[in-house]
Amino acid sequence: MESKEHKIVKALTEAETDTIRKFYGSFRMKNPEILDQICTPDWKDIPLAPGQEEGPQGLQKIMKHLFELCPDLEVVIHEIFGTHERAAVRASMEFTHVNEIMGIPPTHQKVSVPLHEFHYLKDGRLTHTWHLEDWFGLLMKSKSAEIS
Repeated sequence: MESKEHKIVKALTEAETDTIRKFYGSFRMKNPEILDQICTPDWKDIPLAPGQEEGPQGLQKIMKHLFELCPDLEVVIHEIFGTHERAAVRASMEFTHVNEIMGIPPTHQKVSVPLHEFHYLKDGRLTHTWHLEDWFGLLMKSKSAEIS
């Protein structure tokens, strides 16, 4: 009987988890400059939003715009899991829809946009982030407000 080699997979380190929490905390603190500390200068945000510049500066501009559109915006982390240098995050953006967003008129209702994101880290800093936001709920709130 052959012996199978077992590869030991390292867990996320405390520093890596802290980096992830700082990333999302930058939304709560309305402090996009934190990205300069926790992301590599060539950090990849995948996919880029329409017109978004590469690197941390691109997301910083989007964050500032979001803070204007959604003054009470916060990101709630529901779950962080993964292995050393790889993390998955299930979170949501929570805000009151008080301004037009993506052509959708304000409903003045609370909105929750689910986030599913995958991060690569090296030496405790983010190098890549793949993300998917589910904006469908915002559209549905808008449609139900039209009917009311």
